[in-house]
Amino acid sequence: MPLSMFTLDGDRLVPTAVARSMWSENQIHGVAVSGALARGLEARLAAIGRDDLVPARYTVDLFQPASMAPCTVATEVVREGRRICLIDATLLQEGVRVARASCTFLLPTESPTGEVWMPVERPEPPPLDVSPVSDEPRVPFYTSDQPWSQDFAAHQNGGRKVTWQAGLAIVDTEPGTPFQSVASIADSTSMVVNWGTQGVQFINTDITLALARQPVSREIGLSATDRVEHDGISVGTVEVFDRAGPLGTAMVAALANAKRPVDFTDVEFDDDGERTQRTP
Repeated sequence: MPLSMFTLDGDRLVPTAVARSMWSENQIHGVAVSGALARGLEARLAAIGRDDLVPARYTVDLFQPASMAPCTVATEVVREGRRICLIDATLLQEGVRVARASCTFLLPTESPTGEVWMPVERPEPPPLDVSPVSDEPRVPFYTSDQPWSQDFAAHQNGGRKVTWQAGLAIVDTEPGTPFQSVASIADSTSMVVNWGTQGVQFINTDITLALARQPVSREIGLSATDRVEHDGISVGTVEVFDRAGPLGTAMVAALANAKRPVDFTDVEFDDDGERTQRTP
């Protein structure tokens, strides 16, 4: 079975240890929440037979901590037209809403002619000798003031960050899809833009992901492009990319959580999803 964030019990999603947040031992992290919602949205799109549409704008509201308890996802088609379909999803635990998402699916067509400004410089994945092509689960790579590595302690600095990671399967009986991967990894936007010298001191309340195209695989990169902070509120944006180039952007709003920051200087991760204390 693939390393996954949930197992299935009927229509219920049962979180695995991989889904556990570093904010709390009894809390599901946003990567897993977002992945579960994206999976539900894709399933509803398939159920109405719209394989001609692709996800273009995906928004998540993380308004209540999801506990390490079984979840269900309810979906609703808000509007379906020839070129657009809007679907909402809600994550529930014991009938209580803990998060919601909305996705706009659009019909791809031929791009018009004409020149429009676009950036010349784009982020790139780590060199192949550092991170070979693979969709297999592995510890995320980061670069900052330090070169690409999987050593989280080395990147706890004030530098501009870029991450490269492969999306985990959402449930153990399914391999996962490129959209599920980019939707779940988009939650890492908060870590990319809010991780500094004292760890991650902000917790994001939402995710907004805009995609011009589908990822070519489950390998996804996020590169910090901007960050604004005032009175304990942070807004950060990243460029989203894969091995074929830019995909779009992601944005998060976050609240200060400095009293219990996530400190990466004393933890280590392995490719099986295990977290251990770093040996002095």
